[in-house]
Amino acid sequence: MAHIITCYNCRVKISETGEFGLIERLRTLIEADKAVSGPHLILGAGDDAAAWRSDAAVNLATVDCLIQDIHFKIEKISWRELGWKALAVSLSDIAAMGGVPKYALFSLAFPEETDIEDIAELYKGILELAGRFDVKIIGGNISRAPLVFIDSIVYGIASKPDIMLTRSAARPGEEIAVTGYLGAAAGGLRIIENNMSLADCINNPLLKAFNTPLPRIREGQKLAAEGIKCAMDISDGLVADLGHICEASRVSAIINIDNVPVHPAIKKAFGNDALDMAISGGEDYELLFTAGHDIMESIKKQLDCPLTVIGKIVAGDEHRVSLSDNAGKAYTPSAKGWNHFGK
Repeated sequence: MAHIITCYNCRVKISETGEFGLIERLRTLIEADKAVSGPHLILGAGDDAAAWRSDAAVNLATVDCLIQDIHFKIEKISWRELGWKALAVSLSDIAAMGGVPKYALFSLAFPEETDIEDIAELYKGILELAGRFDVKIIGGNISRAPLVFIDSIVYGIASKPDIMLTRSAARPGEEIAVTGYLGAAAGGLRIIENNMSLADCINNPLLKAFNTPLPRIREGQKLAAEGIKCAMDISDGLVADLGHICEASRVSAIINIDNVPVHPAIKKAFGNDALDMAISGGEDYELLFTAGHDIMESIKKQLDCPLTVIGKIVAGDEHRVSLSDNAGKAYTPSAKGWNHFGK
């Protein structure tokens, strides 16, 4: 009598199932997720395009990408973490507008020898974060490439009609503030790049900050509701991103480095380098915003996360960011922040 042997640990590659086998596997994951349906969604994954009704006065859209060996090392991050981060970076843009994320699509490219279950894990990470904010994954595209490429597109709406946060609304006299702590993601990146081994009490929060950032969706909505007009998320680094605000708003800014909320874990792990990592590191995905003093005091009472005033907006044709300490001594960081085409 012949015996049928079932292999529970066999790995199946894209080259064995083909594009449509992979699409069917991912569609099964998406359709099993309870967050995929909604009263405004007409067509989700499976057609040539998704379709939904929108009654919003203001619609928001953003796109971002993660590219292997540019934004991540495939051997240094789990597939589930990679999926989470791929969605998080785009959700953070919606948070920076004070918006409500609604739908997401993904354009994916993989080497043909990639395991199907690895890609399924990536989608599980996407769906896990999507579930936190009731975001529906409504489709995408899959292609072959020599490296892993993940393009995330998120659509949202303004939390209130005609109310959204922008980079161009900072005004002289306003205070500058950030949510949370800065520099943890830079610490995680340094650990990865240098194959460092640190005690778990230090290692875990830094790697978590880099691999699975949590976008400040609800905090952004509260900022907009409170009447704050200017904000963005910190992806390129505090100084670089504040520079973007200064350029867009045609103002200048002064930061007190002694007030920058440096993450405690990088102080412990990297000592004297911690301040520069917090100022220039990037990928913290905290919110950077400006407001008058009274509004700032009011919003402090409403946010569940720390909020720190770090400086002020001033008039200035140079549209520059100046740094100094409590004594007024000028400070120059060792790096300016992330630049995709910088040297």
